[in-house]
Amino acid sequence: MVRYVFLMTAPGVGPITAMAVTAAFDDAERFNRSSSAGAYLGLTPRRYESGEISRNGRISKSGDRFARKCLYEAANAILSRKLGVPRLREWAQAIAGRTGPRKAKVALARKLAVTLHAMWRTNTTFREAAMA
Repeated sequence: MVRYVFLMTAPGVGPITAMAVTAAFDDAERFNRSSSAGAYLGLTPRRYESGEISRNGRISKSGDRFARKCLYEAANAILSRKLGVPRLREWAQAIAGRTGPRKAKVALARKLAVTLHAMWRTNTTFREAAMA
């Protein structure tokens, strides 16, 4: 049975991205919370904390490199080709205005990873209201 078809209802996500994400997560019950999916793929910033110093670094790049790359390209497609929901694109463009387009694409890729994991766990299709 094909278990990733409903993941392709998310904007920017095609068959290769859906297969890469399902292969990376391997089991929908792997995480208690979907917000852990982004960190598992290395789409969250590294933290440096020592004493009173606390700052964010670059993304950790841990986890499946191919899935991370596919999600980044899906985020790129959403921003450059205007795919999907306008609220999602506006959210990412607001981040791009503050921090730059690459960081906005990584943030959008993380949001897609979290959403795809939640969709897989509940076996539902993409809903705009749940995303943005």
